[in-house]
Amino acid sequence: MASAIFTLMFLATMVLLQLMAVAQTDGSKPVGASITAKDDAPSWLSSSGEFAFGFRQMVNKDYFLLSIWYEKIPEKTVVWYATGEDPTDDPAVSRGSKVELTADSGLVLTDPQGNRIWSSGGFLGTVSSGVMNDTGNFVLQDRNSDRLWESFTHPTDTLLPTQIMEATGIVSSRRTETNFSLGRFQLRFLDGNLVLNAMNFPTKFAYDAYYTSQTSDDSNSFNSGYQLIFNESGYMYILRRNGQRSYLTEGTVPTDFYHRATLNFDGVFTQYFYPKASSGNRSWSSVWSRPDNICVGMGSGLGSGVCGFNSICDLKADKRPECNCPKGFSLLDQNDKYGSCIPDFELGCRSDGLNSTEDQYDFTELINVDWPTSDYERYRPYTEEECRKSCLNDCLCSVAIFRDGCWKKKLPLSNGRVNTGMNGKAFLKFPKGSGPLDRPPFQRPGEKKKSDTKLITGSVVLGTSVFVNFVLVGTFCLTSSFIYRKKTEKTPEGGSCLETNLRTFSNYDQ
Repeated sequence: MASAIFTLMFLATMVLLQLMAVAQTDGSKPVGASITAKDDAPSWLSSSGEFAFGFRQMVNKDYFLLSIWYEKIPEKTVVWYATGEDPTDDPAVSRGSKVELTADSGLVLTDPQGNRIWSSGGFLGTVSSGVMNDTGNFVLQDRNSDRLWESFTHPTDTLLPTQIMEATGIVSSRRTETNFSLGRFQLRFLDGNLVLNAMNFPTKFAYDAYYTSQTSDDSNSFNSGYQLIFNESGYMYILRRNGQRSYLTEGTVPTDFYHRATLNFDGVFTQYFYPKASSGNRSWSSVWSRPDNICVGMGSGLGSGVCGFNSICDLKADKRPECNCPKGFSLLDQNDKYGSCIPDFELGCRSDGLNSTEDQYDFTELINVDWPTSDYERYRPYTEEECRKSCLNDCLCSVAIFRDGCWKKKLPLSNGRVNTGMNGKAFLKFPKGSGPLDRPPFQRPGEKKKSDTKLITGSVVLGTSVFVNFVLVGTFCLTSSFIYRKKTEKTPEGGSCLETNLRTFSNYDQ
């Protein structure tokens, strides 16, 4: 009898343990469950373990991001994050912050002092549980399993397979690769079209679209798009009201891969894939991106463009933009290589009313570079020499473009880009004596610059190479340069010995 009772108790225990194991792996969490931001904090996993919800530790180890990420890949790529009450603020929270699942407000994020930072409220009903689904969608549901709130209907910068963006939905970029506060770019529906546009801060005023899907029909709205669908097979398309599909995904999508579509911080909307059976040393690869060339596609009369003011946008092989300051300009914020550039010299009209002269200024010449929205005057017909002289003798002129005539521009310059189809030249004006004429035409972010008291006041830029070697080489070269200039006013062909140690971009018109 005793053995039979023992056997029944053993079987009951095994069944209970199995039920508990199922409950722990179905991705469901009850009201009252919570996570505290700390080192090695637990996360709420989906049933397959592919997605996780919780706190991701930032580069600064004392700060954390409440987010959803891919759990089974080394990158732990974030696909959703809580933006806080003000999305323009950095959403990273300090150590000791807590997220709790509540019945009336759903997910509630509080700081270490208990002050509410963010919540998923705004729904009708009472939350019974939260579920981290294998699709990457975190869902709040009531006791009848009806959905009250879900992360898929509140996207941040990424869309996932099975996710649908309605006509009222907005996908917004983050500020930078590592700063998750609200960025400058948006993906949204506008009158039947899927559009990409930049916006300004703090008003969030939207500039002209730099990409449009061309899925709008003004004569018949039934033919216009109204949903962006990312199906479970990894294909993305715009669904028109008449049932027709306009595909964004081109070609064949690889199977047995993770997929995501992200509006990158630089404004490029890209679909990526990543092998599920990864052996390491892998990364996300691009399936397609929009627009094809954001440097050329961006052309709003407002705002700085893809890059900051006075900067130049160049498209890399992966169709992502790279921003560079032209010769004689430096980053306004050395930590933001996509930000604005400021001149290292002064240009402008003199208070005595005298205009600039050819004896005072010279040009740096750039091939196939333009700032097309900064014109204030155009001359046609005009020769290249006439164009140069006109800008040299105009104290308001900072840049002259010779292309189908002469275009004169003033600072600040906007929408700067390299455009191989332009077939023109840019002449950047600078005061004579402010620097050698053979300096690189582009100043890459973080690249060393020659020290010149006439160009840079009160600042020294140190590069990333061995500083002692650089100082020794620089001292020798500057001394040689001083002696050489005593002999001749012209710079020898090939540049100074210091510049041969720096990266130059004199053949940047590729």
